[in-house]
Amino acid sequence: MNDHCGLMLLLWALWSPRPPVWAITALSSRQSDSSLLTLTWISCKISTKEMEANVVVMGTESVGKSALTVRLLTRRFIGEYGDIESIYSHSFTIEGRELTLNLWDSPYFQHLSVETSPFHKKVRWADGFILVYSICDRASFNAVSKLIQSIKSTKDFLREDKVPIVIVGNKRDLHHRRTVLSEEGRLLALNMDCLFYEVSAAENYDSVLTMFHGLMERIKEAKLTIKRPQRFKGIVKSMSAVFTRRRTDSF
Repeated sequence: MNDHCGLMLLLWALWSPRPPVWAITALSSRQSDSSLLTLTWISCKISTKEMEANVVVMGTESVGKSALTVRLLTRRFIGEYGDIESIYSHSFTIEGRELTLNLWDSPYFQHLSVETSPFHKKVRWADGFILVYSICDRASFNAVSKLIQSIKSTKDFLREDKVPIVIVGNKRDLHHRRTVLSEEGRLLALNMDCLFYEVSAAENYDSVLTMFHGLMERIKEAKLTIKRPQRFKGIVKSMSAVFTRRRTDSF
């Protein structure tokens, strides 16, 4: 493997969130430089290290925010909750990667524009958002639209481009009382660049888990986007030093 091919393969492996084993093996078996092997090991380490995410669950009263949260954490459904604020922390293993999830089950705030309000503090804290409405409650769906606009305007002020948001239509099991069509939820998500799921916290754990996995993927992508420019500069600088030293040693 010549220097140019080795450089391209290593940059690609480091750039990828999950570099394949064959790329790491090829680099390790064909290169003897200790600095290069160190960088190869780092690429493996980046893909498997623990991730922590802060998520706020929001929506109007009685849409099932707490039921969704407890369903994820315990697999159980508990139907009766007051509009009580709670914070949970739970560890998962997703695709072999450790994830610590901090969930803030938040009451709905009428005043979304005051910068010192609890709403703004939660938006600044959060890496991602789960916005819940009931398919049986048109007002709760309209509230989600307002929440998205307020969250995005706050994040824009903080100069954060990507805002991972999942829109969740809950109580799918009550389809006979539906007032919000599935197509309306999908269209809102498409227009606002959000993910969309319809679930039943009462009947199905798997759909709730799928929804959380979708949000985690968005959060991971957003975190990589933030870290990648600086990380890439460091890789180029290190690789330049390695290959410059090799060319010097050859004379």
